[in-house]
Amino acid sequence: MRIGLDFDNTIVCYDPLFHRLALEAGLIPALLPVNKLAVRDHLRRLDKEELWTEMQGAVYGARMAEADMFPGVLDCLRWAKAAGHSLCIISHKTRHPFRGPRYDLHQAARGWVERRLLDQGLPLIPADQLFFELTKEEKLRRIAACGCDIFVDDLPEILLAAGFPEHTRRLLFDPEGHHAAVDGVTTIASWDALRRHLAMPCQPTL
Repeated sequence: MRIGLDFDNTIVCYDPLFHRLALEAGLIPALLPVNKLAVRDHLRRLDKEELWTEMQGAVYGARMAEADMFPGVLDCLRWAKAAGHSLCIISHKTRHPFRGPRYDLHQAARGWVERRLLDQGLPLIPADQLFFELTKEEKLRRIAACGCDIFVDDLPEILLAAGFPEHTRRLLFDPEGHHAAVDGVTTIASWDALRRHLAMPCQPTL
C-alpha cells in the first residue's frame, strides 16, 4: 500500500516551539496554553499579526530543528515500513517566509526529516520520496502522481478539494477534535490510532 503523509501539523507538532519562542520574546504570559493557535490568537488580539508572521518564518526555518513530532510517529512509520508499505511525504509551503530573514523552508523541512525520521540510523522515508510543493494545487497533483492509496492530512480543505484523487482514501488527522465528521473522510485522533487503522485486516487498496 502506498501511504502519503502531510508534514506540518500532521507529522510535526509545533505547539511547544511556538510557545517557547513567544515566551523568549516576551510576547505571551507564561500561563498561556502550550498551543500554536493560542499563541496566534493572543498576538492577534494585541494587533501584532506581523510578529506572528515573523515567528512562523523562524519556526519553519532557523528553529525548525527544535520542532517536536507527534507521539507515535516513529512507531507508526517503523511498523508501516516493516509491513511492506511504501511511504512518502507530500506537503505544500512557500520556499521563503513572508516576513523576516529568507530561510529556505523546504530545505529546513528536509533536514528535519533526515535527522529525525530514522530507524537504526537509516531513513524511514527516502529523500526522493519527500515532496515540498509551493501550492495546494501542486500538492494535489503530486498526491495523484505518486499513486497514494491513502493520504493523511490535518486540513479538510485538502482532502475535500476538487482536485483530490478520486481513488485515494482520505484520512483526517485531528488530535484536538477541531473538525466535524465528513462523509468519505476517516478521522484519526493519534498516530497510534493511525497504525491500528492501517493494521486492520482486509484493508482495501483503492
